[in-house]
Amino acid sequence: MTAYLLKRLVIAAITLVLASMVVFAVLEIVPGDPARLMLGMNASAEQVELLRSQLGLNDPLALRYLHWAGGLLHLDFGRSYTYSVPVLDLVRERGVVSLPLALIALALSTVIAIPVGLYSASRRGHAGDAVAMGAAQVGVAVPNFWFALLLIYCFAVWLRWVPAGGFAGWGAGIWPALKSLILPAIALALPQAAILARVTRQALLEVLSEDYIRTARAKGMPYRAVLWRHALRNALIPVLTIMGLQFAFLLAGTVIIENVFYLPGLGRLVIQAIAQRDLIVVESVVMLLVAAVIAINLIVDLSYAVVDPRLRSRE
Repeated sequence: MTAYLLKRLVIAAITLVLASMVVFAVLEIVPGDPARLMLGMNASAEQVELLRSQLGLNDPLALRYLHWAGGLLHLDFGRSYTYSVPVLDLVRERGVVSLPLALIALALSTVIAIPVGLYSASRRGHAGDAVAMGAAQVGVAVPNFWFALLLIYCFAVWLRWVPAGGFAGWGAGIWPALKSLILPAIALALPQAAILARVTRQALLEVLSEDYIRTARAKGMPYRAVLWRHALRNALIPVLTIMGLQFAFLLAGTVIIENVFYLPGLGRLVIQAIAQRDLIVVESVVMLLVAAVIAINLIVDLSYAVVDPRLRSRE
């Protein structure tokens, strides 16, 4: 198990370093002068040059990368050009919206998808299977922002059960804050649940055709027990893979939903920083999201060894 863990940690570290180089290089070649954008088009050349010097934009590219990467290692993400506050403060302020939103959406997706996948696999070829997979196909095909608009119309405009947008803030209480996240979380969860349900069904069907499943049934074990005790656990590796990818997507890819519901999350922060050419915010937030995705993939890799001990013995 130790060798398995060390190997995964080394791969994660190398991936993180390479990703930081790519993120820095890509954003550095984007056209536009941050100092000119901050001061406006009427600023003089002397003012622009002075600001570039203050921000370190005149330093060699390699030196700027080392300063930036070294700061990230010490959780010093720099200072926003636009907001004039540390980037870490912006991340904390926006992260308390994006992280709970992603966790709630993933929980909803899992609670919906696993039972649907089990039900569909246990009734393969029957009407229930066709209905469940037909609904899943619709969920895969329909974009989440369309679900979002429908949810706003039904539950915010018509029924007035929850707010149509904005975030009440955790200081207003847990329930008001959760009410602000319910509709965005459902809009994010439904398409992901559809994907996860289809993967769960397919993985279960492959496991149910194995000899040890037939042996358990021949010994008189109830079909429900076979599904939950044997089939589901052995089908978890592809399910865990999709769940890890979905959580990474939900954490880093909620830009559209955050804009539809006007949520002050990390996705909207990145879009605003790109529009304002605030490079230090874009670089740091994108790199933080990349690190989160790598960490999630590492956790998923380690969970494989917990679910299937055979993987540990191969390392």
